[in-house]
Amino acid sequence: MTYPETGKKAPAFSLPDQNRNMVSLADYLGKNVVVYFYPKASTPGCTVQACGIRDYKRVFEKLNAVVLGISPDAPQRLVNFTEKQGLNFTLLADEDHAVAEAYGVWGEKKFMGRVFDGIHRTTFIVDADGILRQVMDKVKTKTHHEDVARYIEENL
Repeated sequence: MTYPETGKKAPAFSLPDQNRNMVSLADYLGKNVVVYFYPKASTPGCTVQACGIRDYKRVFEKLNAVVLGISPDAPQRLVNFTEKQGLNFTLLADEDHAVAEAYGVWGEKKFMGRVFDGIHRTTFIVDADGILRQVMDKVKTKTHHEDVARYIEENL
């Protein structure tokens, strides 16, 4: 897995959100963008991570930041996740994992003795000019929202 290079334009993408509206990274020029990849909606770790982001919405707004969560889930699964957890940010469906591959987060994983391909939990912070500033590949689901906000506050 090779991540995109920091200091360069973040890879462009357009994906359907939980409401099947197309969303592009370019839609957010002028804002800091947190692009976080997570393995699967409604799983324990992904729920903890998403709820932290949900609860930090005002903090992200003060930092001129929006959050885009990307998983290989279908839009309907994202609707269910959003409604069940009261999520207040955009989730994107990368069903063919093309964007995950472009960001270098799709690859072999091991879980409970099983080997399979999937998303590695990783966060990318893109500045208001569309430049990739930070790759966070050691994500702690419980403090992810705080770690991301701290980076933006201190560096952007």
